[in-house]
Amino acid sequence: MSQMEVQIKIGGRSFDVACQQGEEQYLLTAARMLDNEADVLVSQIGRMPEGRMLLMAGLMLADKTAGLEDRLRAADDRIGELTDELGELRAKSGSGSVAAGATTPEPERVEVEVPVEVPVEVPVEVRVEVPVLPEGLAEALAEMAARAEQLADTVEEKAAS
Repeated sequence: MSQMEVQIKIGGRSFDVACQQGEEQYLLTAARMLDNEADVLVSQIGRMPEGRMLLMAGLMLADKTAGLEDRLRAADDRIGELTDELGELRAKSGSGSVAAGATTPEPERVEVEVPVEVPVEVPVEVRVEVPVLPEGLAEALAEMAARAEQLADTVEEKAAS
């Protein structure tokens, strides 16, 4: 196969990269992933030297890859456990009352829909304002109301005379 050159863009910078013919899409996809990580870095930190940007973006991708590999390993382990359990169940059902040479019928497939509640936490901010009256304010207001009534009575008396 012949070599060809593809221009990729990472972190706002262009690079010419050689690849085998037919591998362009893989290279462009990988470059897009690296560019996404570089964009995150540039938006958080700002412009940085090319080498440092590529190193940091590569490390971020490696971290994501390591996390995915851990999840894949856990899923593979779980598949192994379930396969072993299925083998044991088949062995138990095969060693029961089946006559020698007879074949066991395939188990009936039953689909069951099980509703699963996924707890979703929605942050809710509740603000409760409780008025706090300074000590003695209620008495002072009552005294002022009494004086206002007294003044109103006095004004009415003077207006009547």
